[in-house]
Amino acid sequence: MKKIVLAGGTGFVGQYLERKFTDQGYRVIIISRQPDHLNWKNHTGIVKALDGAEMLVNLAGKSVNCRYTEANKREIFDSRVETTEALGTAILACDNPPPVWVNSSTSTIYRHAEDRPMTEANGEFGTGFSVEVGKAWEQALFSFNLPNTRQVALRLSIVLGKDGGVMTPYENMVRFGLGGKQGSGRQLFSWIHLEDVYRIILFVRDHDNISGVINTTSPEPVTNRELMKQLRMTMDKKIGLPATGWMLSMGAVVIGTEPELILKSRWILPERLQQAGFRFTYPTLDVALENILHQ
Repeated sequence: MKKIVLAGGTGFVGQYLERKFTDQGYRVIIISRQPDHLNWKNHTGIVKALDGAEMLVNLAGKSVNCRYTEANKREIFDSRVETTEALGTAILACDNPPPVWVNSSTSTIYRHAEDRPMTEANGEFGTGFSVEVGKAWEQALFSFNLPNTRQVALRLSIVLGKDGGVMTPYENMVRFGLGGKQGSGRQLFSWIHLEDVYRIILFVRDHDNISGVINTTSPEPVTNRELMKQLRMTMDKKIGLPATGWMLSMGAVVIGTEPELILKSRWILPERLQQAGFRFTYPTLDVALENILHQ
């Protein structure tokens, strides 16, 4: 049976990928800290799993939806860099390594951008903790010289899908009348439908000329104001109170997250994917939200 190794496959995106690949007839081996999966400390077991695998997909990393305390920042950083290094070391020990290694990265590596979009060719890195995490994550991946394994970093934007991820808090805000603009409302919201994440991974697998970094985002980002308007329309809610920046900062403390997740302007375009001929199933937000909320 064909096999795929899914590292960190217990989260929102990972569970979806596991279902999709299983439906395609793959044996999916998950590496995680959970007791019924292959453990990160089992180097020999990871080498065995990777040997002969068609692909490695690494999604491992502590959620950034938390307060950036020193302890949480260290765990966010280490859970990405150390797992990536463990996988690269295991691939080097394989007799028949996987031909492609798809590793998560983050579109938050780019700066706050309201003036122009960021592409792989002309994007500018920002500053701050989230950016440093992204840079270290990619450095860990590309530090390995793997002649028989293509390395691809998916700079993931905010992933939208049913029954989880960021959709749950956004739906709750709209449902309780808080679905107005957040902050200035001008900040750009780059997003991608969960199904297109899966299809991009397949696209990368099937195109041997693709390596390096890939902006994994829809071609039609929207402003925060437009995002909230589309959510209200799709959920048939006419009223949505706005939230100022200081309100979001206070609210973030209460719910245990960081206001950066809402207030940073992420204006990112998938230039390399489009140049390679990838076609999005959900290129626009209205189509994506209709699928997620009503189909």
